[in-house]
Amino acid sequence: MNLLDTILVGIKEIWAHKFRSMLTMLGIILGVSSLVAMSALVKGMENGMKEALVAMGGLEKVRVEAQDDLPVYQKHLADQAPGLLMQDVHALQSGAPLIENVTPIVEQHGYRSRINITYRNKLARPWRIYGTWPGILELEDHRIEHGRMFNEIDNEMARSVCVIGVEIRNDLFGDPEKTGKEIIPVGEVIQINGQPFTIVGMFEHYMTEKERKEKELARLEALKNPQPQGGVVRDKGRSGSGPSGYVFRLKNNSVFIPLQTMMIQFRAAAGADETADPKLSGIYMKVKDISVLETALQQIRNVLQVSHNGIEDWTFRTEEDLADGIQLTIANFRMSGVIIAAIALVVGGIGIMNIMLASISERVREIGIRKAVGATTSDIFIQIIMESLVIALLGGFMGLGVSVALVHSITTFTPTENNPVITIEAMVFAFACSAMVGMIAGMIPAIKASKLHPIQALKYD
Repeated sequence: MNLLDTILVGIKEIWAHKFRSMLTMLGIILGVSSLVAMSALVKGMENGMKEALVAMGGLEKVRVEAQDDLPVYQKHLADQAPGLLMQDVHALQSGAPLIENVTPIVEQHGYRSRINITYRNKLARPWRIYGTWPGILELEDHRIEHGRMFNEIDNEMARSVCVIGVEIRNDLFGDPEKTGKEIIPVGEVIQINGQPFTIVGMFEHYMTEKERKEKELARLEALKNPQPQGGVVRDKGRSGSGPSGYVFRLKNNSVFIPLQTMMIQFRAAAGADETADPKLSGIYMKVKDISVLETALQQIRNVLQVSHNGIEDWTFRTEEDLADGIQLTIANFRMSGVIIAAIALVVGGIGIMNIMLASISERVREIGIRKAVGATTSDIFIQIIMESLVIALLGGFMGLGVSVALVHSITTFTPTENNPVITIEAMVFAFACSAMVGMIAGMIPAIKASKLHPIQALKYD
């Protein structure tokens, strides 16, 4: 009997016991579908995290932040800690050739500092207000959609100008998706804690790839089926709560003003003798090449050790740390999915083994007759293995179909921030696992069947 005949015999045997075979395949179907679906969810999550990493400035970005908690061996020097100052910025610009775009930051968190932005009778609470230099655009991957970024002259003259995120515009001037018209507030004067600021620019609306597609689909649907004025408009302008959604919401709820303006108008009362507090919240910069990141960090460390007289009242933050955390999180989720799918596949394998043992018990005389007319031990072994493999492969094919339907259902009924992505690699791996389970599960029944003595098998009642 050749291989094709063996496969056909296996299919006929499965067809002869359709219901029993389907129940046997159920474990394989669940295992394959859960493996592919879990892989799709993790891939979507990975895409969202990588999207957030890019939105935060990429792997080349390095942040030096002030640190109040000194190392144990320097606790006695706490009163001498200078904090991050402008002299550190100049020292880094001249003493660390592997970095560029060194930009100082003075940050005010809106909710923590109770900073209010008002326009007429409207109120907005920014997530953060940055006093900084224009170089922050590149460092945080910001793009101006309307107007301009403030420049060096604005900073030197401490002009009361600002660049706002789109959510600040929506809160103060109206959301275009609700009002039906685009409002460009460039040139308008707003009040930041009672002090007038002129809006000179507005960032573009940052959103996840999923939201962008949804918004485009909604726009096309609106063109086909226009709603009457005053109808209900679904708000799709706010990003989700996942990793990339949080980053985009943060960027959309930000206000940037010149560094000197921040120092004079918001930090003056914080220093001694009513002078501005000179301390910076952080210093952002970019490594020229990610391949020299470690060397660049050492240069930064050397410069700050000198300018701070060895006092370590600062700390590094690199996006590489975040990237490592993303990889670890993804690996953990992927491993969890593999374990869940493996359990289901093992259960399916046990079901196949059980059904094949039962099938052999029913076909002892048939096996005896085949051996009596010339079938070898290997022929019987291969036939049982192929029947087991056919059951597993059919279950694997069905599992792939179920996984596609399952992922589609998840996307439709319980939409996540980042759509699940089914990959060819995951489908091939899951199908290969189902084949392997079928082969392993058929081993014991095949060995048992192949070892039957023809005379004893013919006597079996």
